[in-house]
Amino acid sequence: MNAKLRAILLTGIAAAVTFAPPAVGIGIHAPKSSSDSSPDASRPTGRDALRQIVQNQCVVNWLQHHESAPCERIFLDDPKTSDSGFAVLADQKGGAHYLLIPTQTMAGIDSSELLDPDMPNYFAEAWHARDLITKFVGREVPRTAVGLVVNIAQSRTQNQFHIHIECLRQDVFDSLRASAEQFTEIWSPVSVAGATYQALRIMGQDLDGSNPFELLATLKPDTRHHMGDYTLVAAGMQFRSGPGFVLLTGTGPSGELLLDSTCAVAGGGG
Repeated sequence: MNAKLRAILLTGIAAAVTFAPPAVGIGIHAPKSSSDSSPDASRPTGRDALRQIVQNQCVVNWLQHHESAPCERIFLDDPKTSDSGFAVLADQKGGAHYLLIPTQTMAGIDSSELLDPDMPNYFAEAWHARDLITKFVGREVPRTAVGLVVNIAQSRTQNQFHIHIECLRQDVFDSLRASAEQFTEIWSPVSVAGATYQALRIMGQDLDGSNPFELLATLKPDTRHHMGDYTLVAAGMQFRSGPGFVLLTGTGPSGELLLDSTCAVAGGGG
């Protein structure tokens, strides 16, 4: 996706910033900090809550007032088509935990749209939103401490597709660092925090040139027809040859169990 269209983080005092209404949708911060993201009793609840919050509140607020609240950020590829983008929402359970959520209705990792080459690279956009973790923690969070996760279909509690953006658990961080030089560009088994996953190395500072869903589809000949059976994790890595990522996937425990919203690995306070 064109970097010029990526969601823009406004820093400083929002009232001091003036701008003309954009020709296309551009994401901005709501006039609040991530630390204000405690559970809101007025928000929708149940399995359809994320879709309702994004479509009925964040998108509407952006189209009417150019403010993304209650989301942290929102991006619309076409301001005339509200289902053509994504939002970033602070998880209502609190902590350094954010969710990237498409503005269009999508069930989850089993959604066939995720393999459409014309769709946004949601993992890449989720990675670009990791600065919200740094803001919440109040200190720089290394890229190697951050993980992105889509849960297995059978364990999800929401009927709207979303990507978790959090820090890795300390033991997961240690395990991945110890196994770093074992990862290659071919899917291969690895033990992480007591569970076995298939792992794949990606080189680069970001995920703009790699679509983890397309890579997952290459795991086995029939994987693309059973995507909902898999969880998918992308974790920042530092290899001897340079920065990159490791993708982890499997049909066992959902990848969210590898994450820690206190961000203790980076000195978070919980």
